[in-house]
Amino acid sequence: MIDAVGNPQSLLVLGGTSDIALATAEKYAAQRPLRIVLAARGSDRLEAAAERLRATGSTVTTLPFDARSPETHGEVVDKAFADGDIDVTLVAFGVQGDNEQGWTDVEAAREVAEINYVAPMTLGVRLVEKLRKQGHGHLVAMSSPAAERARRSNFVYGSSKAGLDAFYTGLTYALSGSGVQVTVVRPNFVHTKLTEGLKPAPMAQTPEQVADVIVDAVRKGKEQVWAPGQMRWVMTVLRHVPRAIFRRLPF
Repeated sequence: MIDAVGNPQSLLVLGGTSDIALATAEKYAAQRPLRIVLAARGSDRLEAAAERLRATGSTVTTLPFDARSPETHGEVVDKAFADGDIDVTLVAFGVQGDNEQGWTDVEAAREVAEINYVAPMTLGVRLVEKLRKQGHGHLVAMSSPAAERARRSNFVYGSSKAGLDAFYTGLTYALSGSGVQVTVVRPNFVHTKLTEGLKPAPMAQTPEQVADVIVDAVRKGKEQVWAPGQMRWVMTVLRHVPRAIFRRLPF
């Protein structure tokens, strides 16, 4: 279980090569070694991620996981919990996609929707079943400010994140009193593999900065957090900008 100062004994990462998730795992492992399960598509990157975390003294196992293969998700979750309770689970996989392809090509749209929304939702159902049975645990879902209002430049990605955001926000209500907690994280632009080649937005973050936000949110039991925190107020303003003006904004 998570101890009195907020450190977990076990961590499951769905999206085991995520830069943000790995930085978060390292933050936890700096406090004490833990049992880590990394689930991702089999690759040299997954093995490198496992070795990176083993260097902290933690016990690390890997599981093959493909967000677009839902028939395998039940087995992945079962194996992740087979060696004992999971204290913190990070749902940390996703794709940016090409926005212009996303609204003009069916397969491109399907890929973004299945990876960013359908898989996190159906996996969320399976994870909640496990966590409710063990009676404790913290579920962290990586959302985005793009979920809060559609923009011309990334509305396909934003629509998929809006679905994820709504589902996991709903879980914060549904799981009240169960011993299971949920945190929805909305990081601004982060310098990761997902954003490589894109022009950084103002207030861009590093994976380590977002990891600090996640660790603090789990420790304090926060249900929603932004990274950086100022994004909360930026999005509050943007949500209320009239459509006629909003559509002309340069983003």
